[in-house]
Amino acid sequence: MSEASRLKSTVYVGGLDNAVNEKLLADAFLPFGEIIDVTIPKPELLSSQDSHRGFGYVEFEGAGDAKEAINNMDQSEFFGRVIRVAPAKPQKDSNEGLGSKTAIWETEGWIAQHAVSEEDRLSAQEAQHAPIPSEDPMQSIDSDVAGPRFQESTR
Repeated sequence: MSEASRLKSTVYVGGLDNAVNEKLLADAFLPFGEIIDVTIPKPELLSSQDSHRGFGYVEFEGAGDAKEAINNMDQSEFFGRVIRVAPAKPQKDSNEGLGSKTAIWETEGWIAQHAVSEEDRLSAQEAQHAPIPSEDPMQSIDSDVAGPRFQESTR
């Protein structure tokens, strides 16, 4: 089965109670069609007291079965909790978005958008090597008094 058709036949089930396991989830969705796989992700932290992360995936044999499950099970009650059933989305690459392991400037898209053109780089180098004017801007000051100059008014 191709990845695209597999994704169309997989549903996301959110809001699961901690008492729910893979067998109970499979039994709840069995009336809608042949189930190929049921997955309930475990917590990432080993110290977590929860048996799972509160959501799971049910993969059906056909996309029509998945649609039927979504239409009938979304917003229904399961083990005392209202569950959300929706089409599964493709898993994000671990290198994109918040929580990624790669710095944003190391991604290809960021570099393409923010890279400096060769023309800009050359003009910046020219500005660094430009001769410094020998004229002192402080030479035009007439007196040593700091502050604004006032003209004396005649009355």
